[in-house]
Amino acid sequence: MSDGLLNSAESNPKLSLADRRDFLTGVGLAACAGLVATGGAATNSAQAFQGAAPKKKKPAPTSGVAGITEMLGGKDPMCWVFTGDSITHGALHTKGFRSYPEHFAERVRWEMKRMRDIVINTGISGDKADGLFADLDWRVLHLKPDVVSIMIGMNDCTLGEVGRELFRKSLTGIVNKVKTAGAIPILNTPNPIYLKNADTRGDLAAYAQIIRDVALGTKAALVDHYAHWEAVKPDQESLVKWLEDKSIHPGALGHRELAKQIFNDLGIYDEKSPTCQLPVE
Repeated sequence: MSDGLLNSAESNPKLSLADRRDFLTGVGLAACAGLVATGGAATNSAQAFQGAAPKKKKPAPTSGVAGITEMLGGKDPMCWVFTGDSITHGALHTKGFRSYPEHFAERVRWEMKRMRDIVINTGISGDKADGLFADLDWRVLHLKPDVVSIMIGMNDCTLGEVGRELFRKSLTGIVNKVKTAGAIPILNTPNPIYLKNADTRGDLAAYAQIIRDVALGTKAALVDHYAHWEAVKPDQESLVKWLEDKSIHPGALGHRELAKQIFNDLGIYDEKSPTCQLPVE
């Protein structure tokens, strides 16, 4: 609004106080409408304040670990989304210690000094692959991620053999939607379980193999926790030390081991890193 209009309204003796107020309100509304219609100074000022979103030249979604390494070698900030079930959620069984996505955030955002990176955890306790697929737009895609880490299957396997194809279909759909959104997917096999206390999940090994198959078929990166844990904890009694509930859920030590395997497979493990050197038994 110009100074002339303001002065005219304030100095006109024939206008009452109410008339002056109505006059100024009308002029102000007209001015705002003009700015919106023409994309004027107010809009431009807001854009200048917020800044344009950075344009990244990202590797192909099928580039896997090589593409992630390429982005880590650049200066553009990255958005990492971790999603899955209760193991990713880190609920309850971590007993206040960090979950594996939290260890990842410490490693990348602090130790690697990528402080503008964003690490988001959208895991939900009790979830299955079909539930994640149905909710993927909210849980993952609207966050515009660069990398999406997916660990699912621990609850799906309770359906046994009859649930395998539904799991395969849902997991493939998740990966393909992530790729279509321009992000690099990472598939994680779940950890092995203490079968004495988890007999309803006896088909987990078959579901872990489906995850490997989907990773191969979709050219997704794979972190095979299941195979790694079986190699370093080959007997059930030694395995149980990493499972807080002596059943299926990793505790503090198990989450450290999950994180370390991701660090190794992504090439960001460092013997001098405090996070990488957290003790496990």
